[in-house]
Amino acid sequence: MSAPHEEQVQDELLVVDQLQKHFPITNALGKTINNVRAVDSVSFTLKRKQTLGIVGESGCGKSTTGRTLLRLIEPTGGKAVYKGQDLFSLEGKELMKMRREMQMIFQDPHSSINPKQRVGNAVEEPMVIHRLYSGKDRMTRAMDLLAKVGLREDQYFRFPHEFSGGQRQRIGIARALAVNPEIIVCDEPVSALDVSIQSQVINLMQDIQDEFDLAYIFIAHDLSVVRHIADEVGVMYLGNLVEKAETDELYKHPLHPYTQALLSSIPSSSPSIKKERITLKGDLPSPIDPPNGCKFHTRCPHVMNVCKEIAPEFKHVSSEHGVACHLY
Repeated sequence: MSAPHEEQVQDELLVVDQLQKHFPITNALGKTINNVRAVDSVSFTLKRKQTLGIVGESGCGKSTTGRTLLRLIEPTGGKAVYKGQDLFSLEGKELMKMRREMQMIFQDPHSSINPKQRVGNAVEEPMVIHRLYSGKDRMTRAMDLLAKVGLREDQYFRFPHEFSGGQRQRIGIARALAVNPEIIVCDEPVSALDVSIQSQVINLMQDIQDEFDLAYIFIAHDLSVVRHIADEVGVMYLGNLVEKAETDELYKHPLHPYTQALLSSIPSSSPSIKKERITLKGDLPSPIDPPNGCKFHTRCPHVMNVCKEIAPEFKHVSSEHGVACHLY
């Protein structure tokens, strides 16, 4: 009989530790003169069949985090361990195998599919790259996947321009499922869709997660959507993870002043319920020259002297709730 700690370790699918991604800024001579610190310090654990939501303002590093984990862009520092393997040291066949097990759904369903390619061929393409199934079996599987995401099998032969935005995103989901992944990074998968379509796609993703035993990293700026789908939520600010907790805990008891401000901006479902809106002063600082100490101190309503000098460590105030703030 295995110990509880061993079971917990086996349940961990992806462990990310101090992930960093800096983009160099060069002068006319090609010399690096500064860096854009897109991702500065991000750590989390993704468990099997879990959905981790990552939220924050535009430019906080959410999408860069997802793309770096998939090696679409190379990391500057940190570590990511997937099933006991260091993701950032994989090369050749091992890297190809990892790409099969970790897929992505992109934000824009219009630009993420080749307009000259029939949608059936777009769904088949990952199977061709990873040498899965024979020609006839690939076609059958592609049609089955299109049916699973709510499209008709005969739409296999159509081109992307014949589909709506919501239908294209369904095609993107089918393509991500084609190689039987374990993790799917969802980069704002419903932000480009009409509100009436968003709930349909979210419900579809939840059904597929249950059927295929998937783990999601769900990147979004719509906090209402994240609350509906995520088991845990991480809040990012200027490249750093400033708070992470189970979804209900985070929405009911936000600790970081930035999280509190984000949640106060969610529209109330009832006109009779009055919410106090927290308005942050000032603009988001530049990731090229972030403030000293806590990066949020220039906008924080609770700023103290220590905040301007020392960056707070990410600490757990309970077993499932962590925050990087000098108030705690």
